[in-house]
Amino acid sequence: MKLYLVPTPIGNLEDITLRALRILKEADIILAEDTRTSSKLLRHYDIDKKVLAHHQFNEHKTAENLVRQIAQGTTMALISDAGTPGISDPGFLLTRACIQAGIPVECLPGPTAFVPALVNSGLPCDRFLFEGFLPHKKGRQTRLKELATQPYTFILYESPFRLVKSLVQLAEYLGGARQACVSRELTKIYEENRRGTLTELAQWYTAHPPKGEIVLIVAGSSGNNTGLADYPENDEIDEE
Repeated sequence: MKLYLVPTPIGNLEDITLRALRILKEADIILAEDTRTSSKLLRHYDIDKKVLAHHQFNEHKTAENLVRQIAQGTTMALISDAGTPGISDPGFLLTRACIQAGIPVECLPGPTAFVPALVNSGLPCDRFLFEGFLPHKKGRQTRLKELATQPYTFILYESPFRLVKSLVQLAEYLGGARQACVSRELTKIYEENRRGTLTELAQWYTAHPPKGEIVLIVAGSSGNNTGLADYPENDEIDEE
């Protein structure tokens, strides 16, 4: 009787722990954000288990029933499409419901996109703010104004279709000279870590529309915006 939160690779299928594989094989049921996406990982490691969909569109409706099943003795492992469940992915509601019901919850350590992006950025990471996705409309300007005064490096997740818009707006509110790093397709063949000012990055991605999953690391306001002078502008991993 337990809920396991199991991180899965953000790209490279080798980035999964032995313990995560064992838990997935031992669980009675695997809860997946997208069963089609997760089936690739499960097939790769010969894991044949009952898989149920658990995503942002049904988690409010299914949490109560899942808690009931776990309380009756079922062990469930929750995975998202990539990374650690609950970090800008489904997982929080079920975790909270299990805790409130007195059900043991255990989160395994493992992959998450923002940690390698943060460390790889070259920006100070002794203290940082994980912001996740910016509001699309309501509250966006307010949040940008708040981030402009944030003294620590902060982390954003962004869609490739909205990256340029976000870079332009960040440059407007934080100043175009603020240093940042765009990490794209982490752990995959075409991984890219491009560093520069917000203005430079906006210009680059306007001319070179990005693809894939993106993490944006932005320097804080307390002098961090001058910390990349000795770093190369970008770091690309080409296919070998």
